[in-house]
Amino acid sequence: MTVPDKPPKALLLENVHPVATDLLERAGVEVENRAGALDEAELIAALDGVDLLGIRSKTQVTRKVIAAHPDLLAVGAFCIGTNQIAMQAASRAGLAVFNAPYSNTRSVVEMAVAEIIALTRRLTERDRSLHEGVWRKSATGSHEVRGRTLGIVGYGNIGSQLSVLAESLGMTVVFYDIAEKLALGNARRCESLDELLAASDVVTAHVDGRPSNQGMFGPDEFAAMREGAVFINLSRGHVVELGALKGAIESGHLAGAAVDVFPTEPKSAGDPFVSELRGLPNVILTPHVGGSTEEAQENIGRFVAGKLRDYWKTGSSSMSCNLPSLTLDGGTFGDHRVAHLHHNRPGVLASINAALADRGVNIVGQMLGTRDELGYVITDVGTPANAEGLEYLASLDETIRLRVLY
Repeated sequence: MTVPDKPPKALLLENVHPVATDLLERAGVEVENRAGALDEAELIAALDGVDLLGIRSKTQVTRKVIAAHPDLLAVGAFCIGTNQIAMQAASRAGLAVFNAPYSNTRSVVEMAVAEIIALTRRLTERDRSLHEGVWRKSATGSHEVRGRTLGIVGYGNIGSQLSVLAESLGMTVVFYDIAEKLALGNARRCESLDELLAASDVVTAHVDGRPSNQGMFGPDEFAAMREGAVFINLSRGHVVELGALKGAIESGHLAGAAVDVFPTEPKSAGDPFVSELRGLPNVILTPHVGGSTEEAQENIGRFVAGKLRDYWKTGSSSMSCNLPSLTLDGGTFGDHRVAHLHHNRPGVLASINAALADRGVNIVGQMLGTRDELGYVITDVGTPANAEGLEYLASLDETIRLRVLY
């Protein structure tokens, strides 16, 4: 409840791009980098004295981790997904979560386009033959993508951008999404997944990590696809039953597949990789690199680190995954800024203002936002926020977290 008297500390895991370290250090943050992911016990030990945590997709920020470190201020997921973070526990603890929902979209889309062409032309088999020293020049099984139908499951940021690029290649595009989405170009919405599977020569999944998507593609779905179709998954590992995909490839019903994400993935580069899909014909396996271009990782590093910096420094929660979104610039409007995260109940703002007014504290600027069960108010005051007033605000039943930023 006092102005911090030491620089904050950030722990960045899983080879976050160096631009994140540079940005945070220039803002006065002490940064520690570690190359790999940490398991639960390792993470709990590593977070002592840490204010800001940066992870990618493999480190799990569990309820136990959050409970062990109530002073942890914010978590930045340097990726799109946040299913590796216990979001409800984070919200209850007042732990801000940020991610990068758009920064690697283009990289994933370009990889999908490359795989659509490679699988349809069976470039994987041509490449393997030549590496084995065998010249097999043949058009058998090789097709143009022009005139073929692409089925996109999940028409969000990635799916919709892929739709536009696929049309520019001459493909017909259909899509399926549980939410109402505006079709771009000439893309056509399907009313069901079965309708899409029956209509598509290429099926590509771009859905999120919600539990209801687990096992979305199993034996029935692969059987419903056109004979000779190809399947691509660049979304989440648990979306596909890999045994069923293997069976569809081995039977010849599907002509090929590309998989970038797996239900269980190695923690660090160089670790062994085991999968039933290894060795199958015309199957591209990649180690979760859909968004791993240098451009995307730099964009992600800059974006998420900027969100962590701004939340620590100004209280800005813009684009937070779980807190009410307040956008604040770097300007100051008083002697002190007080950030109060609380349960969203009637009368909280009145209690805050009354507590400050009763102690002669003049409010010169204020911003309030609410999101579901949470409320977040930033108050700039023109006179010192005395210790008695801060103690009172901290003691309110509704208070989750109270900070004095300066």
